[in-house]
Amino acid sequence: MTTSKQPVALVTGASRGAGAGIARALGSYGLRVYVTGRAEVVGEAKGWDGAALPGTIHSTAAEVTAAGGEGIALRCDHADDERVREVFEQIADESGRLDMLVNNATMIHPELITPKPFWEKPLDAVGIIDVGLRSAYVASWYAARLMVPKGAGLIAFGSSFGANCYMHGPGYGAQKAGIDKFAHDMQHDLAGTGVNAVSIWMGPLRTERALMAAEVHPEQYEDIMRVAENPEYTGHLLHALTVADTIDRYAGKTVVAAELGAELGISDAGEYRPSHREMLGGPPERSPAVIY
Repeated sequence: MTTSKQPVALVTGASRGAGAGIARALGSYGLRVYVTGRAEVVGEAKGWDGAALPGTIHSTAAEVTAAGGEGIALRCDHADDERVREVFEQIADESGRLDMLVNNATMIHPELITPKPFWEKPLDAVGIIDVGLRSAYVASWYAARLMVPKGAGLIAFGSSFGANCYMHGPGYGAQKAGIDKFAHDMQHDLAGTGVNAVSIWMGPLRTERALMAAEVHPEQYEDIMRVAENPEYTGHLLHALTVADTIDRYAGKTVVAAELGAELGISDAGEYRPSHREMLGGPPERSPAVIY
């Protein structure tokens, strides 16, 4: 086993969308970025209207490298715990360290944004709980076992306002609320180790899926897309947290990306995005109580 001189990150679900953007942003700081996902051929994933989505783990890895880092693509279905274990073993063998885990992988059902009640949608839409919530726990478990012995690291969760307001149905809301609680409770366990956890509420993003959804449902997305964040923005914010001397202020918290950017002085391609807190609400206050 060799230890990489570069900081090392793993971004799950990074074939496209938020994951790919975060990976590219981290690459711009010279990180070695492992990107996982299932898509190795364009067309394996479909958008809301059934059209083929662009992006693969290989194209994202190439973009990471082009941005100034080192992109490494690893095919991984995050519903497969054994394959997840192999991913972390490969990272340990090749790099000897893991500085950041970004839990982004989730299952996006074709009817996720269809405006009808959950019982009228296919039952397999519950997959967002398996790949999105449970899978984030599994990845964090393996990441902690690499980070804690080194005394440093960041475990991040890509979340949204759907944790607080009704958004895309109860499955989506439960997944987002669940990973926010992961960040809080994992931080309790991580206290004093040098490893921190944080969940970040991204605003609307200009992802491939969102742009396609805007074409299919312009009445829902026209105004939203005007203020949407670039997918790379979250990656810039997460990197800033790893180098900031104020990480303790955010450890275990659920933060709003736009508000974090304003606090840290980090814009999204020159613009400071609205936080949406007034309309959609903010992260809940957590009780300091500890019960074993």
